[in-house]
Amino acid sequence: MRIVVTGLRGQVVASLLDRAAARAEILPYGRPRLDLAAPSSIAGALHDARCDVIVNAAAYTAVDKAESDQEAAMQANAAGAGHVAESAAKLGVPLLHISTDYVFDGTSGRPYKEDDPTGPTGAYGRSKLEGEKLVLAAHPNSAVLRTAWVYSPFGANFVKTMLRLGETREEVGVVADQLGNPTSALDIADAILAIAARIVVDPSPELRGVFHMTGQGEASWADFAERIFEDAEKHGRGPVRVKRIATADYPTPAKRPANSRLDNGKLKAVYGVGLPPWRNSVSECVARLLA
Repeated sequence: MRIVVTGLRGQVVASLLDRAAARAEILPYGRPRLDLAAPSSIAGALHDARCDVIVNAAAYTAVDKAESDQEAAMQANAAGAGHVAESAAKLGVPLLHISTDYVFDGTSGRPYKEDDPTGPTGAYGRSKLEGEKLVLAAHPNSAVLRTAWVYSPFGANFVKTMLRLGETREEVGVVADQLGNPTSALDIADAILAIAARIVVDPSPELRGVFHMTGQGEASWADFAERIFEDAEKHGRGPVRVKRIATADYPTPAKRPANSRLDNGKLKAVYGVGLPPWRNSVSECVARLLA
């Protein structure tokens, strides 16, 4: 199976390269070869790739910066995603599009399901929601995969930030009133490979549409940090205390959802795919980073 992934340096791209082995050939396509801001480059690159599946993982992910750079976020996450979908449709190739929990307003008292009302509170979430709509409108043979709180041994992410802070601090303040599902990009990659293998050969309509795909179990950012520091101690690091703080104590330009939890039941029921418990995956990531 030959899979083109948009983007060159993202966590999902790196994780797919790490996990594919004999299961698939991963072809990362990014700038200048494929630029989400240049529609002609998208069509040309994807046409030449002769792939079986396209994974749109490239995105504008600077959540706070998007508040002052909304045009760039919309160009990449909405218009760019739409152009990728249009090209995939013309080629007759299935598309897996990576999206986010930020399409919701975070006020629900339970994990969000795929058909719950959306209501992004910031520019990043609005751009990603618009991208979902454009993808599904342009290419019925698509699966939109919403995920959240992504980390991995690659790139910049919460696990690597906590490990860096833990090198010089005995206590770190971490928000405790936001809930979500920590999700390993390596687990995302495994799931994408399984989904791609199925969608290529099975035309069933239920395999298309929107799916939630996050690590099993929930946590606050403070819970997440505590697990990271506990695992780090097992690898010789000194103890680090987590000071639980409120969102109000750590103001950011973009409002964060208080509830980012996603219900993954549909993905399990339709594809038979479920991601591992988040605590297990965090331990594996920390072990790999500190090996």
